[in-house]
Amino acid sequence: MPHESEPNADMPDSSRSKASSCLFGVLGCGGAALVGVLVLVAALAWGARGSTDFPRVAPEEMADRAFQRSQKAYEVMGFERTIEPGVEDIGVSTQNTLGSDHCYDGGLLGLEDKTVDGAYAMSHNWALDHVPASQAVPGLRRLHQYFKDNGWKITSYGEGGQGRDWELFVRRAGGDERMSFVWYPDREYFTGSAGMPCAYDPQWKDGDVGLPGDDQGPPAFGPARRD
Repeated sequence: MPHESEPNADMPDSSRSKASSCLFGVLGCGGAALVGVLVLVAALAWGARGSTDFPRVAPEEMADRAFQRSQKAYEVMGFERTIEPGVEDIGVSTQNTLGSDHCYDGGLLGLEDKTVDGAYAMSHNWALDHVPASQAVPGLRRLHQYFKDNGWKITSYGEGGQGRDWELFVRRAGGDERMSFVWYPDREYFTGSAGMPCAYDPQWKDGDVGLPGDDQGPPAFGPARRD
C-alpha cells in the first residue's frame, strides 16, 4: 500500500495563524481605543489647566475697564444724555450699574462646576429710555462698523424689521471679553453691557466671604466731556 505522507512540520498551521491574527487585531483595536481615550483625557486636562489661570487685577481696575468700554460705545453711537448711577425699574427706566459674578473651575476633565474663591467677573450695564429709530438705527450701524474696524469679533448682528429687535453682540480676548447691545423698537428702549474676563482679587485672603467687586459703583455715564 502506498505510504501516506506525514504532515509537513514546516508548513504553518492556518487555523493557528488565523487565531493569532484575530487576537492581535483585537489587541490592536483595543490599544488604539485606549490611546484615543488617553489623548482625549489629556486634551481635556490641558484645556482645564488654564480654566483658573486668571490674572491678578483689583476689582476697581476691572470695573473701570468695563465702564470705559461702555463709555466708548456710547460715544460712537452719538447719544447725548447723561445717565446717573443706579436703576429704578429694570427694563423700563435708565440704568447705570456695575456687577460682579462668580468664576468657575471645570475640574481636571472640565466636567465640574464649582466657584473659584477670590475670583470674579466684572460687568457694566446701562440702559436708555425714549430712544427713537432716528438715533438707534444709525448709532448701531456705526457701532457695528467700529467693532469690525478695531479687532472685535461680531458674534451676532441683526437689524430687526417686522417687529424684531435690533441686536449686536461682540467679543475679543479669546471670547472672555464681551459686549452686547439691544434696541427694542416697540418700547424705544436701548440696553448695553460690557463684560470683563475673570480675575483674582489681589487683596483676597482665605476666609474672606462675599464676591470681590460686588461693592463697586459707577460714576455718571454719558458723552465725553468737551472742554
